[in-house]
Amino acid sequence: MVKNRRYEDEGSVFGIRHLQCFLLFCGLSVAYALRVNLSVAIVAMTDKNATNPDFDEYDWSEKTKSLLLSSFFWGYVVTQVPAGQLARKFGGKIMLLSGVFICSLLTVLTPICARLGDWQLVCALRVMMGLSQGFLFPSTHTILSKWAPVEERGTLGTYSYSGTQFGTVVMLATSGVMASSVMGWPSIFYISGGVGLVWSVVFFIWGASSPSEYRNISPEEKKLIETSLGSSSEDETTKAPTRTPWVKFFTSVPFLVLTLTHCTHNWGFWTLLTEIPSYMKNILGMDIKSNALLSALPYAAMFLMSFVFSALQSQLSKRECIPLSVSRKLFNSIGHWIPMITLVCLGYVSANDTNLAIILLTITVGINGATYLGFQVNHIDLSPNFAGILMGITNCAANIMSIIAPLIVGFIVTDEKNPEQWRIIFFIAAGFYFIGNLLFVLFGKVEVQSWNDAQPKHSTNGKRNSTFVESQH
Repeated sequence: MVKNRRYEDEGSVFGIRHLQCFLLFCGLSVAYALRVNLSVAIVAMTDKNATNPDFDEYDWSEKTKSLLLSSFFWGYVVTQVPAGQLARKFGGKIMLLSGVFICSLLTVLTPICARLGDWQLVCALRVMMGLSQGFLFPSTHTILSKWAPVEERGTLGTYSYSGTQFGTVVMLATSGVMASSVMGWPSIFYISGGVGLVWSVVFFIWGASSPSEYRNISPEEKKLIETSLGSSSEDETTKAPTRTPWVKFFTSVPFLVLTLTHCTHNWGFWTLLTEIPSYMKNILGMDIKSNALLSALPYAAMFLMSFVFSALQSQLSKRECIPLSVSRKLFNSIGHWIPMITLVCLGYVSANDTNLAIILLTITVGINGATYLGFQVNHIDLSPNFAGILMGITNCAANIMSIIAPLIVGFIVTDEKNPEQWRIIFFIAAGFYFIGNLLFVLFGKVEVQSWNDAQPKHSTNGKRNSTFVESQH
């Protein structure tokens, strides 16, 4: 197997593609900080004695607070599919930039809107924030499909998407300090929104949708990316299919399996996000939300573990130990079936074993980081040309599941202090993890699908690249 040493050496240093992934990491960090800031700020907004008492207090009921916290996802689901199509048409940069900029601006306006229009205007604002953030993942996938060589797809994807956990950790860990400062709870919105506006300026200057749009990229790195992806700047436009094969999407078994896997993942993951604090408060007698650092711990673990799994995958790639298909399914199995086991164990933890419960919760969320190397980049495997659209479709379906899951919990758990009812919830989530990954293992594919190109390319290099695990080297 002959390799071009010049291009390989270029791939081992920090290049423009790594800069783009760092910008994506920062953008996703900001976006998730904007997404979760209200969940902490709303405590101070409704109880001035909890932090700095010199700021406005709002008499919002639990129902109103739940409405405000869920309103973000009403808009978020709506723009998922259109976002992928628009990112493909206008480029991932402009759509991602627009989404984060609008969301950041609306975040800065949140304290003013609360004062002028009470919870009704804040609710409308959160819906608009959800609409703008609907462009996030489809645009990111579209950019990665243009910048990440096949050999580095999993690694660069992990680096980029780990920003979601980093932003969550930073927001949860610092929001209490900001709310208690002289600037009070409004500073949570001003600071996070301000950082988002700064990122927008930086990304406008240095971000790019593809290597052909970045003037200062070296010829060696550009050639490395184009050779891996089987494209070039001259024929990039002409070879891309002009029509979106919607029917073929929904008759493709690998894509349907990917959609189901994404849905089952979100069911389990959002069961943890929304219901575990309630479980710990009512069954274990502790309130995890009262401690910001404790709340951030599982997400910090997921952030760190994603890099551990990425390093492990790089070693497997370096040694060419396993094919890409085995790698995807191996890491997806780690990210789903280990949390499946810990969820079941969590259902049997007694009220006296709070430390064990925190450990199990941290493992459950932390091990989820392996899925960055599994189903979460499989959209790009199946179709680099339509990766953003595919992500929009699966993320739309998956977030509908995220909305349904808490409703099912409310239907089953009629007595919040009944451990047997909570055990059923954990068994259901574990079952979804098991079934989703089983389908992915049995029917998931990593080969580029025939409907990706108007004129499918037959490249021995592409064939080789789809065989072995990606590496950042």
